Amino acid sequence: MDGGVRPLWRQRDFGIFWAAQTLSVLGDSFALIALPLLVFQATGSLARMGLLTAAGAAASVLAAVFAGALVDRVDRRRLLIACDLLRMVLYGLVPLVWAFGPRIWLLYAVLPVCEAVGMLFAVGYVTVVRGLVGRSRLTEANGRLNATAAAAGVLGPLGAGLVAAWTGPAAAVGVDAASFGVSAACLLFVRIKKRSPDGAEPPGHAGLWRDLRTGVSFLRHHPVLRALTALLFVFSFLTLGLTDLVIYHVKHDLGHPDGTVGTVMAAGALGTIAGSLLVAPVRRRLGFGPTWIGSVALCGAAFAGLGRAQGVPAVAVLSAVFLACVGMAGTCSMSLRQEVTPEPLLGRVTSAFWTLQYAAAPVGAAVLTWAAERHGTAPVAATAGACCVLIAAAALPTPIRDA
Repeated sequence: MDGGVRPLWRQRDFGIFWAAQTLSVLGDSFALIALPLLVFQATGSLARMGLLTAAGAAASVLAAVFAGALVDRVDRRRLLIACDLLRMVLYGLVPLVWAFGPRIWLLYAVLPVCEAVGMLFAVGYVTVVRGLVGRSRLTEANGRLNATAAAAGVLGPLGAGLVAAWTGPAAAVGVDAASFGVSAACLLFVRIKKRSPDGAEPPGHAGLWRDLRTGVSFLRHHPVLRALTALLFVFSFLTLGLTDLVIYHVKHDLGHPDGTVGTVMAAGALGTIAGSLLVAPVRRRLGFGPTWIGSVALCGAAFAGLGRAQGVPAVAVLSAVFLACVGMAGTCSMSLRQEVTPEPLLGRVTSAFWTLQYAAAPVGAAVLTWAAERHGTAPVAATAGACCVLIAAAALPTPIRDA
């Protein structure tokens, strides 16, 4: 559909897609808490938690190299369904194997594959949204998708904390597996608009590396996307390990149980809801540049305070502020990319953007968690947060400010 003037919730295909992704995020938020808890439960090490995060992120970056070319070549709906079904099977293995005892090696085998498949899904997801609502309502659609996903993210961490406390973190991963099955079933009923030529060169039979270069070339020649890619490269390096840092701070530094971790992460998700609902009106009022730059600066300020927060309420509030601003900045950048990229190039440009953005993030997650375990969460969080504020300052002389 082209979006029209009807409310988004009244558009059948977008509504089904919206519901499917909300359910999927509900389950995925279980794994977000459960997988680090499984590692911490078995090893007690923040560095091992960070290593798992880094392994998953590295697989995601590798998949991003080829994801755009694949998405631009195949039926996108079928690709999304296949990705959901594969993740359902792989995550379903975790509680089955864990029933016979902890197997840390399984997490290092399953998570990278699931993250790689998730990258394929994410690139396909970005290309599908524009076909469902049209260009004019992308920021609104992305904001609503992110808001309801974050609402599911409130219930998910709470549920994950309770399930982990009652039956162990492995059972929470099983909930994630089931959610992917529901998402795949819903996608069967979504009609996705066929791609239009839109004046751009079709993929044809060009090599995968050439396709990646095509996406990189588009980013390089677009002044705003070029600056965004460079700055988000550094931002991702600094922030990918934040979830592990928060979990470790709550459990190790403050001495709280798994249920409290779920509560803190749920509070953070409330921030994502607020940011996702605010991003469209704020961007309309202030423009892209001030919205993105202000959001990144507030991210840094919140991150800097997390390690020094000595109470659960303070950690929860700072997490909420951080995730609200990440949601606003992320929705702005994704919407802009969808708006300015020709349809046949959208998968390849998205793939190139995420490849470059997250290229150093796995190393950053490993370094951040290793440093926090060695030197403490407070100085590491303060340093990383201050660097995020500097990223916002570095955006001021670039075309981002006036975009």
